[in-house]
Amino acid sequence: MSNWVLLRGLMREQRHWGRFPGELAHVLPEANIITTDLPGNGEHHAQRSPTTVAAMVEFCRADLRARGVPAPWSLLALSLGGMVAVEWASRYPQEIERCVLINTSMRPYSRFHQRLRWQNYPAIIKQMWDGGVENQERLILRLTSREGDIERRNGMLERWLSYQREYPVTRANALRQLWSAAGFRAPATRPPVPLLVLSSAGDQLVDPRCSANLARAWKTDHAIHPSAGHDLPLDAGAWVASEIGKWLSKAR
Repeated sequence: MSNWVLLRGLMREQRHWGRFPGELAHVLPEANIITTDLPGNGEHHAQRSPTTVAAMVEFCRADLRARGVPAPWSLLALSLGGMVAVEWASRYPQEIERCVLINTSMRPYSRFHQRLRWQNYPAIIKQMWDGGVENQERLILRLTSREGDIERRNGMLERWLSYQREYPVTRANALRQLWSAAGFRAPATRPPVPLLVLSSAGDQLVDPRCSANLARAWKTDHAIHPSAGHDLPLDAGAWVASEIGKWLSKAR
């Protein structure tokens, strides 16, 4: 049985995976699927978010050991979580069986205005200035999902608001997470583990070229969804799970 660890991105927690863990379990019935939260998010919302990705790696390693989940681990990671996965696999390759990187970006393979699309700067700055939990979650939903069903979008927004009310992410922790993501630089050589890059052509938050550049530089397998948003497992979870299944079958 393989242990799959799911890592989320900025200001998100394990409940934001929604139905995806079940969709992945359907394709990988023998896998043990573990969701966890980075410091400052979800169950760890009261903790201070680190300002480096390396510190996030050490937190995750300690958390898994405390929960009795043995290595090696397979990492499936979205956005900032992808940076954590890359750093983890580079520092401790003996602990990592494989990595799936979803809509992530990192220096030197992406420019700043690609890692966070410049068209979103005004809305993000306004949100930071004005605040407000409901406006914050509406903005995140708009920037990360292309889900067209109004009823489903409204349901997601209500759930996200309830998560934030129960486990609020402070503005200070949000800024620390942004700082850690902005400052992260990929290692000089690709991590010595099997890698799969998945990306969304419809990503409105991060330029899809970030994933393409990374996959090209590291000569990894790369699959692109034609329409989903930044939160690819949310918009097209069954597709993500299917691509992982095909990738694993090809590697056998």
